[in-house]
Amino acid sequence: MADPTGRAASAPLTGHPLTGRDRLGDRLAHGLRAYGLIAAMWIRSTLAYRASFAMTALGNFAATALDFAAILLMFSQVDALGGYTLPEVALLYGSAGTAFGLADLAMGSMDRLGRRVRDGTLDTLLVRPVPVLAQVAADRFALRRLGRITQGALVLGYGLAAAPIAWSPLKVLLVPLMLISGAAVFSAVLVAGAAFQFVAQDAAEVQNSFTYGGATLLQYPPTVFARDLVRGVTFIVPLAFVNWLPALYILGRPYPLHLPTWLACAPPLVALACCALAGAAWRVGLRSYRSTGS
Repeated sequence: MADPTGRAASAPLTGHPLTGRDRLGDRLAHGLRAYGLIAAMWIRSTLAYRASFAMTALGNFAATALDFAAILLMFSQVDALGGYTLPEVALLYGSAGTAFGLADLAMGSMDRLGRRVRDGTLDTLLVRPVPVLAQVAADRFALRRLGRITQGALVLGYGLAAAPIAWSPLKVLLVPLMLISGAAVFSAVLVAGAAFQFVAQDAAEVQNSFTYGGATLLQYPPTVFARDLVRGVTFIVPLAFVNWLPALYILGRPYPLHLPTWLACAPPLVALACCALAGAAWRVGLRSYRSTGS
């Protein structure tokens, strides 16, 4: 309701008009609360069958552990991979696996959006007084994905303990920042991929090539890849900021593209930029949605 001057109604308690920042904060808080409630519902449903949950989480742990088993087999034949020792590769593997595991736990359901667009079930989410992004992200919240996070964290712990690192306060701070920022970057890629599915409708595998494929790429040293590929995941899809740049700084290793070392502290800024771009892409994709017509 507007006042006689045509301005929006004032906030009921303060008597001051709501600013854009206030409205954004309210929407964000509402979305996070809705996400939490939906996720909690699925967690209760999962824990109702504890034995099934334990087996699926263990299976998830074992399946991801096979990737590191393949790396161990490589090191049974060689002393270094791309000039990196086993503990150094373990640090890269563990940081990428943990960051992606956190994103997959929080936003892994985004790859189901294409199916919802095709069969029209997205329409049921549009009529609810809850942000669509929160509903899609929390749908079928899979607690079993904790297995991937646990496996990645164990390998990361081994890498941090066994790698020859000259620790400093900055390097200690970079470890949690790397994981949180990396999870945010992967989450942004998941949201951007879901936004693309509004147009493509059957692009889940394209999305997975940047998420699961990107996580696999980052588990290995950048020295084993072509320079053009390294440039692509640095300047186009900035997956290198997930763990390569901060991890190489922690290890005291030079970056293949000879970028300045201060970029090791840039992942939080890159993550914010990625989230902002992914949010804009999501809003554009959602506005373009026209249902199935059936």
